[in-house]
Amino acid sequence: MVQLDARLREATIAVLRERGWDGLTLERVAEVAGRARSTLWRQGLTREALVGALVSELAEGFRNAMYPVLTAGGTGRERLVQALEALCELLDHHLPLMLATDEAFHQDTAPGQPPDYLRPFITFLREGVADGSLEIDGDVVETADVVFNAVAWPYVHLRGRHGWPAERARDRVVGVVLNGVANQRKEPT
Repeated sequence: MVQLDARLREATIAVLRERGWDGLTLERVAEVAGRARSTLWRQGLTREALVGALVSELAEGFRNAMYPVLTAGGTGRERLVQALEALCELLDHHLPLMLATDEAFHQDTAPGQPPDYLRPFITFLREGVADGSLEIDGDVVETADVVFNAVAWPYVHLRGRHGWPAERARDRVVGVVLNGVANQRKEPT
């Protein structure tokens, strides 16, 4: 897999922000990076290589962030919290990319390999239901999708657009997602 230097990485992300995945071209990245397209081409860079470098870095970071949680002990809820906190750390590491596009997690992680970012969350939700630490109404896969997205995008927005400190954004977003906003109280009979 191609490794991008900091300047090319920043230029690729800038073009993604400007034009989206469909508008990402080697010519525009070269222009933003202040390099000739022919120089990038001679280095073996293509549009696919640029996308592949960003996506593989994100996927590798995700695997590295989730592995300790997947191998840790604890209840399903405890591990879900750890995974969501690890997700926030990953998002911080890739904040410029996340602010540029909300489609990074939808890209194939390798040629012909579709993304599979929900699997750890599905695991922790199922474990939480089994051990009684979580109550899930409905489909676990759908709930994992909601939990992942309900943490990821508000966290990115609060960090990148509102400038919240990482710990504050993480604690508030994860807390709201896990506990809801209102107390679950029974109505008086």
